[in-house]
Amino acid sequence: MTPPAATVGSSAASRRIRRRWPIITGLVALALAVGMGLLLAGRDAPSGLDQAWLDELIEEQGPWFDVPALLLDWIGGHIVGIVVVPVTIVAWLLALRRPWAAGYSLVAAVASASIVQLLKTAFDRARPELMLVASDDGSFPSGHVANAATIAVVLALIFGLGPYRRWWVWLVGSAYVVAMALSRTYLGVHWLTDTIGGALIGAGIAVALWAPIADRLSAEPRPVRSTWSEHPH
Repeated sequence: MTPPAATVGSSAASRRIRRRWPIITGLVALALAVGMGLLLAGRDAPSGLDQAWLDELIEEQGPWFDVPALLLDWIGGHIVGIVVVPVTIVAWLLALRRPWAAGYSLVAAVASASIVQLLKTAFDRARPELMLVASDDGSFPSGHVANAATIAVVLALIFGLGPYRRWWVWLVGSAYVVAMALSRTYLGVHWLTDTIGGALIGAGIAVALWAPIADRLSAEPRPVRSTWSEHPH
């Protein structure tokens, strides 16, 4: 039986409202990041929080922490983080027959990297003086953390929602973003607020771009659960 027109209209309106709030949330996150950049760019010296955090991590520098921090530096930036990792994720999603997810991942990665570079140029915030690795100009926002947050939120929205959600995707993604932020400040290439701004940008872009295509993503093929998981004995 065909559902009444009023019911169909109500359902469509409900979907529009559900899509609107993630878009607003994502844009608010971006606005917060821009606002932080405007406040920080006008300062002649780092904030007390930024300096205290950096001083604390400098005291912990040593071989045991250098290796994971340098590994995250390699994974999260340069040609590996900007090209290899996003392209690998796109290829993997295409292999899973998830073209909408692959396109969403690619667009989010490009948008995140582009906005980060735009804001770096606009704010031109000075980096800390004692850096353990070479880096380009523009401290705010952290491109490594923005990239990590984009990947984490994109994969969480693709695999961490719906009837086949994987709750651990959210946990692993959050841990990856925190680890990347720690590594950037540990290496002395970013202030703490740079990493917060990067996280806001990456997450905001991923959420805002997801909302309009959420239905398309949820309609793509999903892994079939085993009989055991569906009917436990």
